[in-house]
Amino acid sequence: MRVTELRIYPVKSVGGVPVDEADVEPWGLAGDRRWGLVDDTGEPVTARQERGLLGLWAEQVDEETIRLHDADGGSIPVDTPLGVPQVLVGHSRQGSAAPADEDVSRWVSERVGRPLRLVWQEDPRVRRVSGAHGGAEGDTLSLADAGPLLLTSEASLSRLQEWVGPLPRLDMLRFRPNVVIDGDEPFAEDLWGTVRLGDVAFRTAELCDRCVMTTIDPVTLATGSEPIATLARHRAWGGKTWFGTRLVPLSAGVVRLGDSVTPGLGSVGEGPLAP
Repeated sequence: MRVTELRIYPVKSVGGVPVDEADVEPWGLAGDRRWGLVDDTGEPVTARQERGLLGLWAEQVDEETIRLHDADGGSIPVDTPLGVPQVLVGHSRQGSAAPADEDVSRWVSERVGRPLRLVWQEDPRVRRVSGAHGGAEGDTLSLADAGPLLLTSEASLSRLQEWVGPLPRLDMLRFRPNVVIDGDEPFAEDLWGTVRLGDVAFRTAELCDRCVMTTIDPVTLATGSEPIATLARHRAWGGKTWFGTRLVPLSAGVVRLGDSVTPGLGSVGEGPLAP
């Protein structure tokens, strides 16, 4: 098995970019989901509430700058707000974050159609991975929902497509993974207690429960019932549907396209397992 795709999402719920390699930090891939969007009360706003966010995408320009793009070719640079007084945010176990410049938040708000503020997580070490999501002592997290990295499998997507039928065609982007692997056995990743990607080791914290965001076509932004409807028939337990695994880094290093994928022994963390 090999790593076939790597993707970084600088802003949570906004489109990201494929990369050939990525540094692995304790809280995930470097530059991944360190930015997020909140409303005027500080509550997080994601594509679950505003699917228009998926019509934007972000890229890392350098260590202190990202650039936001819209579907019409417009863009705006965003500087890391170093030394800026933080504002209260509602991300679980986060507390506060540094706001971007007002012109950036205004640019996003105009394209989404509601007032939003872009904020930056200065120190990921303050946000722990919840024990309910397989977190252990010392595990930390970016502004991602529940785990540092998300891994998905081409073999598993192929099996899901077989269940769904020829239409709609399911792009892996619906699941917003950081790491995609190939392989022959669908859903083999469910039972990997650990996995090594090249020279970097990870622990499987839990399987990933899937939400309505996967029913939004990442290109057209049209919504439908798939893949949730089919996952509900084939991959449902505990009142949720499941696809992919959440990983916690056990070592630092660099993951690259083409790296070998080596499953390890052990048990998956506190998250649910298939019956």
